[in-house]
Amino acid sequence: MQDAPKLTDRQQQILDLVQSAIERTGAPPTRAEIATELGFKSANAAEEHLQALARKGVIELVGGTSRGIRLQSEALRALNQMRGKQYSLPLPGIAQLSLPLVGRVAAGSPILAQEHIDQTYMVEASMFPRRPDYLLKVRGMSMRDAGIMDGDLLAVQKAHDAKNGQIVVARLGEEVTVKRFKRNRNTIELLPENPDFEPIVVASGETDFVIEGLAVGLIRNNMMM
Repeated sequence: MQDAPKLTDRQQQILDLVQSAIERTGAPPTRAEIATELGFKSANAAEEHLQALARKGVIELVGGTSRGIRLQSEALRALNQMRGKQYSLPLPGIAQLSLPLVGRVAAGSPILAQEHIDQTYMVEASMFPRRPDYLLKVRGMSMRDAGIMDGDLLAVQKAHDAKNGQIVVARLGEEVTVKRFKRNRNTIELLPENPDFEPIVVASGETDFVIEGLAVGLIRNNMMM
């Protein structure tokens, strides 16, 4: 295992904020959100700290998206062990999750039906703030600005309800989609993170609509090859 990087108090604060945002909503914060939360005068100050964290190997910055922040599991594991944090699966021999990868989903059938499983991946439990139940291959670029790209593997925890702002996997009729959830008085909105796409508006009580799960992490597909 690599040595734990040495972070300043401010860098640790930003890292904790990023981890908290991913755990709460399934996506990292924007630079502007970090600046607002920590009282910076501009998003540039947040960017400077993020660049420092990237140089120390704790995160990876992905260009072209406002939420392009990816946690690096090796450095995080070293940091958490140094700080006395325990993982739910702390032993090397069992700190692995066997996650089915869901490909295309047939209309009207369960998302984890055997015919939808393309393969199974073994991944480290410490990569995710909450334990996922499966991986879903992302199709399309409607969540680009949340750092979720076509071909990425979205880690999903099974759930049938969500809070406003969380990124969900939802089934609407014959389609399964990944969007940000927003509940209004009489409707539910599934919001894209790309201005080229329109929100999907669902009437409350719509029988063809169901939440399948919550996003709890992301794996860039080429990292698994």
